[in-house]
This record gives sequence, structure tokens and C-alpha cells, in this order.
Amino acid sequence: MQMKQFRGALLADAMAAIRAELGDGAVILATRRNASGVEVTVALEPDEPVLILPDAPAPASPAPGPLAFHNLPPWLSERLSGPGVEQRLAQHLEFAPPPDGAARPLLLAGPPGAGKTLTCAKLAARCVLAGQAPLILTTDGKRAGAAEQLAAFTRLLGLTLALAPNAATLAKALARRPEGQPALIDTAGCDPLDPAQAAILAGLAQAANAQIIAVIPAGMDPGEAADMAQGFAALGARHMIPTRLDIARRLGGVLAAAAAGKFALGEAGNGPDVAGGLMPLDAATLAALLGVTPRLGLSAP
Repeated sequence: MQMKQFRGALLADAMAAIRAELGDGAVILATRRNASGVEVTVALEPDEPVLILPDAPAPASPAPGPLAFHNLPPWLSERLSGPGVEQRLAQHLEFAPPPDGAARPLLLAGPPGAGKTLTCAKLAARCVLAGQAPLILTTDGKRAGAAEQLAAFTRLLGLTLALAPNAATLAKALARRPEGQPALIDTAGCDPLDPAQAAILAGLAQAANAQIIAVIPAGMDPGEAADMAQGFAALGARHMIPTRLDIARRLGGVLAAAAAGKFALGEAGNGPDVAGGLMPLDAATLAALLGVTPRLGLSAP
């Protein structure tokens, strides 16, 4: 659109000049009086259509990979993102089977409801299937029915359960253990970031000369899982058994805990079956789990 101003002593003079130059197609936009007469602003529509081009499309963002679905914390996502997820997992995480509890007892520690008791039963069942009779102990004397829950499993396995609610009784129970007999210790739920709870757990581990195995459930907020893992690592845990891999769809908490605690991964709880509910866990298996949503079996968005 072209605009131009015309002036004249009278409005008729300005209009005449407009018609003479622009013809009848001019559009009057404004008329204003000034000291010398009249000033008229006009516009002339163009003969050709004016093309208004669209904005250039923004470059398409790459589709998020499977790891984005699992809500990894930024510091871990940076390490693991990119091609070759299996190789990156092997590079940044440690994979090794947990000890068998023969040389030193295994003490299972984790937050309330993590699945420690069921994990203890699974480890016991594996010992029995291998022809060994492990010593099973529980220090959980506070939670209603805790000892009875584990006792239900030990009865089926033909094992005796020792209830040792404090460090002194735990040490006495273990003192009677024959050399080489595997020993598994179930404990009450613990917040390792609470100094009082951490001190109790440390006392139990010291009295039993036990190796602490962190039992962390899948599906936790990654930040919370990482904090908790660091707490158990500070108490001496070097191995981790993640649980609930059969029902958790997002595994960012598992990866964050393993990386933050610098834990070795070797097995994971993958169902309620006591006889076969522990699955081997290595970089290839974990990479496959990260590529799908475990519960639905669908490709992660």
C-alpha cells in the first residue's frame, strides 16, 4: 500500500490534485486543516496482490529417546544419553552379582515397604534349591507381623528363623553359625538420612560383621532414590538389589540410586514368586528394560 499527502487552499483543490495523479482508486485515510489550507493523506491499493510469507518453521527437535521416558536426573541423563545405551550403562554403572552370605552375613537394608523380607525369602529359597540351609535372621521386631511374614516363608523352606531385635542378640545368634553357612538378615525399614535410624543400622551391621545390601524399590522419585542410596553407601553398602521391576514403568530411580551410591548391580526383584523372583541384571538386560515400558510392553514414548 502506497501513501501520499496532498495540500491545497481548499479541500476541493486537494481532491482535484488527487484525482489527477492517482485517479479514482485512491483511498482517503485522513484530512487535516493547517495554516495554509487543507492536508489530505491518501492510499493507493497496489495492482498486484501482496504476499505475506509464513514464518520459517522452527527446526524440528529430535524425538526423545527411551531414556527420556524414565525421568533420569539431568546429571545422569547427560552421561547415558546418546547412541550405545548398553555400552554407556556398562561404562557408568557397575555390574556384579551380590555375595552369597557365606563368608560374611548379608544384611538387607532399605526404606519401609521396599521388599526386603520378600528379597530375603528369595535368597533363602535359592540357597535351599542349591542344597544349602542358610541361617535366616530378622531384626524387625517393631512392625506388626514382620517376623511372622518371614516365618511363613521359612516354614515352607524348612528353615528356622531367629528373631534378634538388637545388636547383642544378633551377634549371639550368629556366633552359633557353622563356618561357611550362608546367613541372611532381614531388617526393619530404615531412613539412612536420619541419624538415629542410621546409627541403629550401623550397629547391627557391625555386630554381625555383615555386608549391607541396599534394597531400593523401582518407581521412586530419582532424587529421593539417589539421596537414600548415598545414605546407605555411607553406612557401607556396596551392592544394591532393586525390586518391583515387574510393576514399575519408569526406572530413573533405580539408575539414579545405583549411580549415586556407586552400587554394584547383579540381580533385581521381578515378581512375587519366591522360587524364581530374582532376575540377573547386567548392562544388556537393563538396556532392554529401558527401551520398553515393563508393565505394558510398549515402546516408551
